[in-house]
Amino acid sequence: MSRQSSISRRGCGASSVRFTLAEEQLVSLSYRARVAALLGDSPLTSEAVITDVRDLLSHGEEALAFDTMCSWIYEDALPITRQYHARLVALATEMGTPTSVQRLDELLVD
Repeated sequence: MSRQSSISRRGCGASSVRFTLAEEQLVSLSYRARVAALLGDSPLTSEAVITDVRDLLSHGEEALAFDTMCSWIYEDALPITRQYHARLVALATEMGTPTSVQRLDELLVD
């Protein structure tokens, strides 16, 4: 008989969603893959920053990796497309980290 743990993940709303440990791991893998894809498509050029984000991902720190990536995009005032911005906003919303993408709309190019 398998033992299941239940983990609560609180998003940006007041309610929480309950996940089993296996579901939580799948969600984490999905976030990791999506952050990695966004990193690959990002305008970041600093190898040190890219390495830092990858290291955070390899240690299961998806939210911190995402926030770090977004922070450096903003800090370096790197232009982003509307499509890329929409992908960032969608993932930030899903991960419950909307502050990660605040002000990135200032960097939009047509």
